[in-house]
Amino acid sequence: MTWLILFAFGLAIGSFLNVIAVRYDGERFLLGEKTLGGRSHCPHCGRTLRWFELVPVASFIMLGGRCARCKVRIGFQYPVVELISGFLFAFVPYRLMAFAGASGGMSVLVAGLWVVAFEALLLMSLIDIRLGIIPDELNVFLAVLAVFLGIFTMGSLGTVNQSFAGLYAGPFGLQGIFWLNRLIAAAFGGIFFGSLIAVTRGKGMGMGDLKLAVPLGLLFGWPDILLAVAFASVIGAAAGIILVLAGRKKMKSTVPFGPFLAVGAAITFFFAAPLISWYFSLIGLR
Repeated sequence: MTWLILFAFGLAIGSFLNVIAVRYDGERFLLGEKTLGGRSHCPHCGRTLRWFELVPVASFIMLGGRCARCKVRIGFQYPVVELISGFLFAFVPYRLMAFAGASGGMSVLVAGLWVVAFEALLLMSLIDIRLGIIPDELNVFLAVLAVFLGIFTMGSLGTVNQSFAGLYAGPFGLQGIFWLNRLIAAAFGGIFFGSLIAVTRGKGMGMGDLKLAVPLGLLFGWPDILLAVAFASVIGAAAGIILVLAGRKKMKSTVPFGPFLAVGAAITFFFAAPLISWYFSLIGLR
């Protein structure tokens, strides 16, 4: 029942994130009145939505994916984002419980902060996909969140480094020195993306990605930030090739990289250790 309640609450938060992502224009404060003010309405005909049209996922199914008045199709973004948010609310705490079983206690507050972090990454991804920008407010929020998460994690786990790579993090060094580990990871994110921007003169990567990589480093630590960037790069390259082959993009077209960083972070959080184990077994090093 607890997981169902968390999932249902996550659906509602996902609906709220959809509203912010669709209304945000990049010129105003992310959570300003223009973004949060006013009732939800159909973006095509402007009709104010009634309460039973605002139930996450269920309303989309009930209406057949179309506006009740103008019959224009509603984008699948709405139910998909709601479902992703619901799964984050349910499975992020579940993952942390499994992780804490080997590392010590994990407080409800720490789990809550991780959920908020992933919800912020989800919102960032939606905005980056639509507008091609990453709001500075979200990067600052993630950095502040990382600091508080570090403080409370230290309180529950002591000086353990908490790498989601598990025992595979040992060879990378800097284990057991919590804040130095986080600062090195943040520096790696900034230097890596800063170098890409300098080499490509801003054509290969944007400043928003650099600004995002720094708080991600603070949040995940070393070597997890390295894994997140590696996963993001592989998935981003594969997605780019598929888009070009499908005729959706050209070779010189730009593709927002922020969402791939978010996906890379999620893969690191949920699957880092088993994926590394699978890779080593694949090349015969296990």
